[in-house]
Amino acid sequence: MIGIAKGEESYELLKLLKQDSRPLHDLLSDFLSSFPPSLRFPLCTSLFLLLEDKIMLSPTERLVAFSILHQTYASHPPSANPFIRFLVIAACDDGAEKFERAFIVQLLESSSGSAKEFFKQSTSDYVKGFDPSTHTFPALDQLQQQYYDGARSESYNCLFKDTKVKNVMPDPDVPSGCNKNSPEFDVLPGTKPKLGSGDRDETIAGLLSDISLEGLGPQWIRPRPPRLPIQDGELVWLIPDNNRELLWDYGMCADTSRGAALRDLIAKAAKGALVPAQHEKVMAELASDPKLVYHCGLTPMKLPDLVENNPLIAVEVLTKLINSPEIAEYFTVLVTMEMSLHSMEVVNRLTQAVKLPSEFLRLYISNCIASCESIKDKYMQNRLVRLVCVFLQSLIRNNHIDVKEILIEVQAFCINFSRIREAAGLFRLLKTMEAQAQAQNS
Repeated sequence: MIGIAKGEESYELLKLLKQDSRPLHDLLSDFLSSFPPSLRFPLCTSLFLLLEDKIMLSPTERLVAFSILHQTYASHPPSANPFIRFLVIAACDDGAEKFERAFIVQLLESSSGSAKEFFKQSTSDYVKGFDPSTHTFPALDQLQQQYYDGARSESYNCLFKDTKVKNVMPDPDVPSGCNKNSPEFDVLPGTKPKLGSGDRDETIAGLLSDISLEGLGPQWIRPRPPRLPIQDGELVWLIPDNNRELLWDYGMCADTSRGAALRDLIAKAAKGALVPAQHEKVMAELASDPKLVYHCGLTPMKLPDLVENNPLIAVEVLTKLINSPEIAEYFTVLVTMEMSLHSMEVVNRLTQAVKLPSEFLRLYISNCIASCESIKDKYMQNRLVRLVCVFLQSLIRNNHIDVKEILIEVQAFCINFSRIREAAGLFRLLKTMEAQAQAQNS
């Protein structure tokens, strides 16, 4: 269905048509800048409907409308202009004014880019200075072959289009060929007062906004299709069953002081080591009500501080959160935080308390190895290597990780630090387990 201009768009378009004393290229620039591309085709369709009825617009307004129809699509090939057939037929209309036909012919020829001076004049100046002797009018066949021969066929037209009643009719009191905008027409004897310019614009804009200018077509009545039989339960939604039992929230008035006390202790634990009494109170609170861990105020961003200051509390909290949807975020922070004795202690205790994801353990071991290799201080490096080797031996002996997944990386780590006794012991453990695995396979 063709879109039609609505509301203020129609008034803006009519206001632009009335500015016939301005140069054409200014009017065309205003049209392209005032209306986005999504509105240009509906607005051009409105102009097309206005131009079909020759009594709707004044001669100069018609020339502005023809210019907009052509120049809106000037950047495309002529055959791609959806209104090119209308323009060609209007250029060959013997019943139209000669200046209008000549103007359209010049519009069509301007697509070649050789008529820039043509758009520097206004439509009123064009009409005043028009000389019919200087213009020739090509035949319809010639223009058709030149501008849209071989292009796509015309859009579908309804077979009953001629049966429509036109909703725009000429005033019988207006003499044929009379310019309804001329002041002389206002004083013609025996005529009815003509509409004012404001009323005329309102009438045209109303036609564009509310109904189509194509006319009022007959309504073709078709029989209503039979309704399908109603199935049992199909219309239950018309009479919904609102008999619902109320559920009481028994936790609504529950005492939340324990949760507040736990939050305060966790906040202190992230800032520094707790005294034994506070440490025991946290453990007792989490043991008495494991669900308090979801309200203790510990976030993934606070986990590194808790691990460094109170690793045993961190182990207890993470153990209680193991089934939480957010546990992956805590594991990610634990993997990426700076490696230390406390972080290894937390991971080691977690492996003994719960089943940790193998992917998490592999990433943590890789982080430990990378941290050992990046330390420049030899003393701190040797100390950290010993801790990592003891940590890895504990994981391997307790079957918390599959040796095959880390064999190559850990062997390279042991060879790199073979001067350290713990690294040599870890290497021998790996070789022993590798030999046992080969013996079982054979």
